[in-house]
Amino acid sequence: MERLARRWAPNAVLSRRAVLALIVLGALAVALVLALHDRPTTVPAPEMVTRAASAAHPVEEGSGGAEAAEGPSASEAAAAREDLVVHVGGEVEEPGLYTLPPGSRVADAVEEAGGALPEADLDLLNLARPLADGEQILVGVPPPAGGTGTGHGTGAQGIGGPVNVNQADKALLETLPGIGPVIADNIIAHREEHGPFRGVDDLVNVSKIGEKVLDSLRPHVTVG
Repeated sequence: MERLARRWAPNAVLSRRAVLALIVLGALAVALVLALHDRPTTVPAPEMVTRAASAAHPVEEGSGGAEAAEGPSASEAAAAREDLVVHVGGEVEEPGLYTLPPGSRVADAVEEAGGALPEADLDLLNLARPLADGEQILVGVPPPAGGTGTGHGTGAQGIGGPVNVNQADKALLETLPGIGPVIADNIIAHREEHGPFRGVDDLVNVSKIGEKVLDSLRPHVTVG
């Protein structure tokens, strides 16, 4: 028995060492698994950039759509503000107010009013001058001597009060809007033939004075 015990003693020592080695390896394996499990997970940067870009894209489309929707109305409003409204009077076929597009010139305004009468002296106008909104253009009417015009119109400016058409001479009549030398002569001839005008509306009976010219004269004339 003693001999048998001595034979197995070294094997028992080896077995204990093997068991200890297995225990150590198992502990290391467990520690490694735990370390890998506790490691924080990072989100790939390219994926975040892609999502941010995707989220921003609809906002840009929406913004562009809003601008496109508002664009036409803003353009129409701007175009409406740029239209020019001018008063054309004097020796033209159809005196009155006219609306012209931006960039129009005096010649365009005269044409809109039916053109100048044959007796009109167009040399009194600069037909190539660009128009300004709200100005008055009097065709064939020389500017009054010593007038205080605004620079836009060519007719009378700074009249002190209404002109009495029953007493005014030709020069004074020509200072009225829409009245040139021909119409002034017609007014004088009419009152000499028919007597004084009884009312401002009687001026419509004068040759070449229509309703539009009469409307432009009303604030500036009287019959006494």
